[in-house]
Amino acid sequence: MIPERFAPVLAETADLTRRFRAAGHRLFLVGGTVRDLLISTDHDQFDFDATTDARPDQIKRLLAGWADAVWTQGERFGTIGAKRGERVYEITTHRSEAYTDESRKPEVVYSDSVEVDLSRRDFTINAMALELTSDTPTLVDPYGGAADLLTRTLRTPLASEISFSDDPLRMLRAARFIARLELTPVPELVDAVRQMAGRLAIVSAERIRDELDKLITVPHPSAGLWFAIDTGLADYFLAELPAMRLEQDPIHRHKDVLTHTLAVVENVRPPQEWPERQFDFRRTRLAALFHDVGKPRTRGYQKGKGVTFHHHDAVGARMTRKRLTALRYSSEDVESITELVALHLRFHTYSMGWTDSAVRRYVRDAGDLLNELNVLTRCDCTTRNERKAALLSRRMDDLEARIAELAATEELKALRPELDGVAVMALLGIPPGRAVGEALAFLMEIRLEEGLIGEGAATERLLAWWQSRPA
Repeated sequence: MIPERFAPVLAETADLTRRFRAAGHRLFLVGGTVRDLLISTDHDQFDFDATTDARPDQIKRLLAGWADAVWTQGERFGTIGAKRGERVYEITTHRSEAYTDESRKPEVVYSDSVEVDLSRRDFTINAMALELTSDTPTLVDPYGGAADLLTRTLRTPLASEISFSDDPLRMLRAARFIARLELTPVPELVDAVRQMAGRLAIVSAERIRDELDKLITVPHPSAGLWFAIDTGLADYFLAELPAMRLEQDPIHRHKDVLTHTLAVVENVRPPQEWPERQFDFRRTRLAALFHDVGKPRTRGYQKGKGVTFHHHDAVGARMTRKRLTALRYSSEDVESITELVALHLRFHTYSMGWTDSAVRRYVRDAGDLLNELNVLTRCDCTTRNERKAALLSRRMDDLEARIAELAATEELKALRPELDGVAVMALLGIPPGRAVGEALAFLMEIRLEEGLIGEGAATERLLAWWQSRPA
């Protein structure tokens, strides 16, 4: 019996279904689309994936006149994309695919059987299909995916070794589904990942990066991250993570860095849970994941202070840049996340008493990352001491209030000298060059230390500084 929630989907695909049936082909909704329809009533939030016995050329002919747009970038893998209205469809010829021992790209083999196609899917919960072209829409579930979804079990349709050999990225994908759907992997799946983790080396950095992004942005990623760490999988794409699992020191007490890190990641909540805060969720989550990666390399002991991690922010920033670059993150991502790691300790001196100048410098150094830095700073507090946590929260509230107050009067978002380079050259009668840069740096120091003093006063101070310079 097909759930009532499928009715809007069946109505939306009715015209397409008739085209395939009239041409003598079968059409199935498949994979994640079926899974999500079984657990959600909101079918507007995802695209539709379908599979068919029709070959790519036949799919294109059947889409002609129905779809508003068709694209063929995935044709060599048997996939034709289409858009009708606001909905995106991907229709793929039944296939099986496998990696050779040393290949980064799968070899695609077409099939006429949906059951064979489903057998090569990653997990049973994604190995279900809904046949649209049958007299009555029928759920095809040869591997018990619906039951596994109900019992929150993660397993592969075939032996896990076969599934992960077909595509080693599935091992990392397992981590995402464990986290996203709160699934428990069967023991044989866990054993296979432990034995085959090294196969991840044949997967491109770009695919690993994209899968890491998907994992880090699920509401509660910790279980998936622990899975990647405990199975040894993280050793092959993010070795800095298991390295943070420092031994507990019964004498020189300190938090387990890894446990703390994952708690900070969890503390960075999705934007819909923090509607009052505007920030880049993915980048802030990644910054939380990396913010303490420098601690293992900087761990020391100082008498009277216990365990120390001096300069772990700077060391961690260098490590973050190297790892993100290796994972082929964009230069913008690399720069932003690295900067957040480098700045994440800045707030810890606030209790010493920040002048307005210090607040301005904090804003200046954070730049466009101010909101992300403030969120990361708040989330870095994982203490179970309620009194201490409340104190840190109040301090952060106070800092943000001061930033808002200064911003209202000083345009903090555009911190710059009150005179620009053109004005400096005109006042001093000098051409472009090093002296102009020095003059602007002087004016910027005034701006940071004293705030806005007015163009007249800035001019006087500049001329006095210029006269006092050594010849």
